[in-house]
Amino acid sequence: MRKHELTVGQTYHVFSRSIAGYVIFNNNEEYSRMRDVLIYYKKERPRLRFSEFLDLSKEYQAELKLVDSQSVDLVEIIAFCIMPTHFHLILKQREPDGISRYFKNILNSYTRYFNTKHNRKGPLWESRFKSIPVKDDVYLLHLTRYIHLNPVSLGLVENPSEWRYSSYNEYLHQLKGITPVCKYVGLLDIIPERYKEFVEDRMAFQRELQQIKGLLLD
Repeated sequence: MRKHELTVGQTYHVFSRSIAGYVIFNNNEEYSRMRDVLIYYKKERPRLRFSEFLDLSKEYQAELKLVDSQSVDLVEIIAFCIMPTHFHLILKQREPDGISRYFKNILNSYTRYFNTKHNRKGPLWESRFKSIPVKDDVYLLHLTRYIHLNPVSLGLVENPSEWRYSSYNEYLHQLKGITPVCKYVGLLDIIPERYKEFVEDRMAFQRELQQIKGLLLD
């Protein structure tokens, strides 16, 4: 039972972790698969599993996308970051029980894909998912920065723009040949140059906090 009911129109920081810190995103193929799954299952009633959708010809995929574009979105994705053992999303719930239905689909879809690829069985995720309400626009803005700096804090890259598996470059309008994931216009007033400065001015501090946290846990 959840501590709070997920409300239509409310924005949440939602995240999920792998069991026992197991690395579930190992390469570009796996990160890209999860990114595509995040986009595909936004719709209320996907006609096919994502794996079945991929088996269609490009022409049939385009037709199905056109039909599905008329259906309701369960959620709006405001920001995301996929990490080796977990992922973060900022979501606005659009339909009753939308986030729960969305997460059921994306977690199950990626588990099927990963288990088949790695010839394993059993659950992949620590729990269903965790969610925290985002109470105001100021907190939302700072939360996007925290999420986008995750790869820097954990030493995976020197600069958040180097991490291809988050929405940071989308916020900077620097996507190249990739379908956008997020919808933040009307919620956040993002000017790319100012947002870049806002995020990257915090890099050293957030990295230091992560190092202190690591020392305390040793």
